[in-house]
Amino acid sequence: MEKPYGPEVKFKLDLSTAHPAPSTLTRGQWSSKIEFLLAVAGQIVGLGNVWRFPYLCYKNGGGVFFIPYVLFLFTCGIPLFLLETSLGQYTKQGSITCWRKICPLFEGIGYGSLVVVLYSSIYYIIILAWAFLYLFNSFNAELPWATCRNNWNTETCVAFDRRAGYLNWTVAENATSPVTEFWERRVLNLTGSIHDLGSIRWELALCLLLSWVICYFCVWKGVKSTGKVVYFTATFPYLMLAVLLVRGVTLPGAIDGIKFYLYPDPSRLSDPQVWMDAGTQIFYSYAICIGCLTALGSYNKYNNNCYKDCVYLCLLNSGTSFVAGFAIFSVLGFMAYEQNTDISKVAESGPGLAFIAYPRAVAMMPFPQIWAISFFVMIILLGLDSEFVGLEALVTSISDTNPSFFHVGHRRKLLLLAISVVSFFIGLVMVTDGGLYIFQLFDYYACSGMTLLLFAILQSGCVGWIYGADRFYDNIVDMIGYKPLPLFKYCLKYVTPVICMGTFVFSLIKYTPLKFNNITEYPWWGYALGWWFTLSSTLIVPLFMLYKLSTTPGTLRQRISILCTPAEDLSSNKSDKKGLDLLNLSLSLDSTVSD
Repeated sequence: MEKPYGPEVKFKLDLSTAHPAPSTLTRGQWSSKIEFLLAVAGQIVGLGNVWRFPYLCYKNGGGVFFIPYVLFLFTCGIPLFLLETSLGQYTKQGSITCWRKICPLFEGIGYGSLVVVLYSSIYYIIILAWAFLYLFNSFNAELPWATCRNNWNTETCVAFDRRAGYLNWTVAENATSPVTEFWERRVLNLTGSIHDLGSIRWELALCLLLSWVICYFCVWKGVKSTGKVVYFTATFPYLMLAVLLVRGVTLPGAIDGIKFYLYPDPSRLSDPQVWMDAGTQIFYSYAICIGCLTALGSYNKYNNNCYKDCVYLCLLNSGTSFVAGFAIFSVLGFMAYEQNTDISKVAESGPGLAFIAYPRAVAMMPFPQIWAISFFVMIILLGLDSEFVGLEALVTSISDTNPSFFHVGHRRKLLLLAISVVSFFIGLVMVTDGGLYIFQLFDYYACSGMTLLLFAILQSGCVGWIYGADRFYDNIVDMIGYKPLPLFKYCLKYVTPVICMGTFVFSLIKYTPLKFNNITEYPWWGYALGWWFTLSSTLIVPLFMLYKLSTTPGTLRQRISILCTPAEDLSSNKSDKKGLDLLNLSLSLDSTVSD
């Protein structure tokens, strides 16, 4: 009978226990498979599923939008999703050190994705601050965005939200709705110029502080705390979505909204922008090329079936986006019915949907406070788990670069605290009167589609051609115990990089500088700041390549050979890895008891 693990692992186990380091904490591991699934689901199922996908679907031909969407899903989304998850599981490392082990020449991919996650964490949490402010105002006896009788309303404010009597109104051209004034004058108090940031909105600053405190304590103990929190944050939004869906489809006018959402227009397939939108939606909603999936996968057991997990999670993500469209457009159909207007005039995406269109629709419903609270709780939880799981991935990647230092005592918690505090103070710029101008710079440049596409080309090229698609395929077989579809390795080697390259070139050709509200141009320093966000992540890759080539001894050919050679410890077989998993689990239990 074959032994469960060989003598080499036994030697390693004996060596590690013979010289213990009492103050050193184990790296950690998911307590169960469901924790990993919920954590990844919490990361990838976010605000984009609710406020971006339904809008793109209706804008790009309704039901026919699924043709380019599904094509990108199976040729780019799932292959890259599996690549990152299985890479973390195989190497047991975060997004930086996993590339150091696979191909040291491409270690810059890890640092670049780390910068993208940091930028995303700084600005994404601002949405939570806005949502918290809306949630707190939802407990009023009368929703403040449903009336013009507030001190922030102007003389041009008109509450023309009800069908009764609306047809006989003569509305001034400069009339504004109370929900728009609540957003622009009460929440943002937006200044009239990009040059004028104004003062800090202290209510928003406190909501931002609350968001950071919640995120910190969700991940302060690593996967031990993250794995428990996601049981609530990843599942409760589905309950809220189900409630809003049932309520939405029972409203008058809902069927018109759903038709508007899905009505097919085959002629739209000839527009390249439709295909571009499908590709970028896959990259945004699947959290690929930012290192989070690698970090989350690194806490799996070696023999976890990451292949099956990836397929299920990808289908869950896309299915959520599809169902969310019914919940959103049924309500928008109701709002268009109440206002006797066309749905195209009320359909919006992004913050415009979450903080203008949907709150206006909620204000028209009976018992509006209940539906407002349900909606904003869903928005907060969708954003919250994406934020703190990204924060966990960020800390994991940094601490894995020097585990002997960060895994001692409370240093990992202090690292997390330092990141949270610095990010909070930087984020204060975006809760000033002119903060929305800076927020849009972050949103447009820091996590742009071009950056993610470039990382996708580098990742698939590195694994597919340098490390070897066949070798990586064999690694997955060794982990899961059977052969997945060979289509995966062919996509990784040929299809994915070609499609990503084509989309990248198209995005360069179609690039236009950011304009606030598509009208106002930013000053030179705004564009300089935006390009700093983009280049500070992308240029790390070639600069790190030059650094490694210049510091590695030997001729140029020898240096390239050394830097393209995987680490020796990656050759361990399944039984070796299983022994190390047992050791890690034992140390994890010991640290739990000591806590």
